[in-house]
Amino acid sequence: MDGQSTRIAVDEAQDDDRIDAALAVLRPRFAARAAGYDRSGEIAFDNLAELREAGLLALALPRAHGGRAIGLRRISTIVADVARGDPSTALILAMQYLQSGSVGRSAAWDDAVKAELFASIRDEGALVNALRVEPELGTPARGGLPATRVSLHDGVWRLNGCKIFSTGSEALGWGVVWAATDEASPRVGQVLVRLDRPGVRIERSWNQLGMRATGSHTIHFENVEIPARWLVNLNRPDAAPGEELSAAFESTIAIAALYDAIAREARDWLVGFLKARTPSNLGAPLATLPRFRSLLGEIDALLLANEAQLEFAYQRDDSGRGLGADALLVKHNVTEAAIDAVGRAVAAIGNPALNLDNPLERHYRNVLCGRIHTPQGDAVLAAAGARALG
Repeated sequence: MDGQSTRIAVDEAQDDDRIDAALAVLRPRFAARAAGYDRSGEIAFDNLAELREAGLLALALPRAHGGRAIGLRRISTIVADVARGDPSTALILAMQYLQSGSVGRSAAWDDAVKAELFASIRDEGALVNALRVEPELGTPARGGLPATRVSLHDGVWRLNGCKIFSTGSEALGWGVVWAATDEASPRVGQVLVRLDRPGVRIERSWNQLGMRATGSHTIHFENVEIPARWLVNLNRPDAAPGEELSAAFESTIAIAALYDAIAREARDWLVGFLKARTPSNLGAPLATLPRFRSLLGEIDALLLANEAQLEFAYQRDDSGRGLGADALLVKHNVTEAAIDAVGRAVAAIGNPALNLDNPLERHYRNVLCGRIHTPQGDAVLAAAGARALG
């Protein structure tokens, strides 16, 4: 290793220590606020401000643009740490990292446009997310063309349409919008949009059972003027997915790590509850009962399997071999095991588990949302079966 490489390694190790120290401070703060934001359904803007002040929003940017170019392992561990405090904030952060990294690696984006976006993230603390899902079509992972259209009239491109489930909505500075041109042979792909432009409107439609503070509202685009340079990656509908497929595999693992973290937080709450709860007819903590000891063994077995599968994915990514379609199975397995783990805790302790004053019911509502992220379980298993059977 040459002198420069050694210096970079030392600097990054010191930076990792700084990041971990910041997360150790922020996580309990986020946890203390989580119930309030869950009740209100508002985005935790103070959490995001503290992540910004700690220098954590730009970590996935390329080094040349002031970031650390953190990879999947580090993205996932940071997101999981934040999720132990507030998973809604963690999901917004995950989207920030995944989009920043994907754009940074993309050969389709013009370097000047990358620099424009990255400067906004670095200097303003702007947030970015992909905006893809539509009311009529649903998730694009199941096929079809977007109804959101970008049209050229009198030399000006304008964007019209809407996107639902837009995580971060009111907190976002930028959207990477999945859209199609209205040309005779439409092109489909990404349109970069600054979300403070005239014609962008947010409809506060997100009122879900779980992950309530993600602000995943509907964003409407009404004749939004788009500079031509922001039409960044438009191709024929039958073009090979290429970069998008790789980014999708990465996203599934980071999302799985987030929901695994929710289950781990639920598990730790359960341990504390069982140690503290001493029924008068027992005269000892519930933790002394064999059935609860077996229950914790079952939960820990599920979480150990999750840890092993996530590590498998991280090692594949670290080695440069790529995640491949196995990433989809890892996401499915990890999220289902996380749901199972929290569900067992809820079933075992009865009414206290569903008391709104206890965090376990919130963890249960949140962890259930792991199933809604693309790809959904039926598609994952059908694809795996098709690969096996040809």
